Amino acid sequence: MTGLRLTRWVFTIVCLGLGLSGPARADEPAALVQVTYAELANRASGRVTFETVPQRPEPGLAFDQAMRLGALWLGEHFGGQTLVDRDGFDAVTGPPAAPLALRAGQPGANLSVAFHRGFGSNALFALGPKGFPDRGARGEGAVAVLFDSDQAAIGLRIHTDYPDPLGQRAAVRGHADVILYSRNGKVIARHRTRLLLGITDIALRRVGGQSDIAGILIVNDDPGGIAIDDILYQIEAMLG
Repeated sequence: MTGLRLTRWVFTIVCLGLGLSGPARADEPAALVQVTYAELANRASGRVTFETVPQRPEPGLAFDQAMRLGALWLGEHFGGQTLVDRDGFDAVTGPPAAPLALRAGQPGANLSVAFHRGFGSNALFALGPKGFPDRGARGEGAVAVLFDSDQAAIGLRIHTDYPDPLGQRAAVRGHADVILYSRNGKVIARHRTRLLLGITDIALRRVGGQSDIAGILIVNDDPGGIAIDDILYQIEAMLG
């Protein structure tokens, strides 16, 4: 074997070794395992229900600043990211800056809370590009959640649209994307869910149980927009 061929062979073996022993890519499914929402709800010590906000019918109350509920903050995106209008929906581009920091949207295009008939309780509406109180803005926006302490599992419930008694709406709606970030702004995993008409439960746990989820970003492309309720998390770390 010539010196050049030997060098190439050694380089290939090293690269293969690194590929096998190195960390998985952030968007590989192995980073997360899906669990049932009921299972996570039984174990979670923290839940944001939005019931501390005065109950108002839609369009509800608009919040132009970051919201503090429980042991977390809610806003539109994270520092370092850019918001763009993609066919009437918020799309977030670019990596967050480190450390992870929450940012609110523009006035009238951040978040709102209203009584939601589908949930039978208050729910969160992320406001899209059309702005509050336009009906076409409710649920078309991005939502960023920043936890006080790093999490090993998170859960939430998403409502797409009210049931259609005439059966004219498709039973399957759009998608919701949940991107999970570490405290230094790195993507841990991306989870994409095909939404159903009504309530879709999402419950995700880190493989290995490590607590490194500092924040999540939620975007969607559902034709009727989405409402969010019952965000699950753990608070033991902040109490210890």
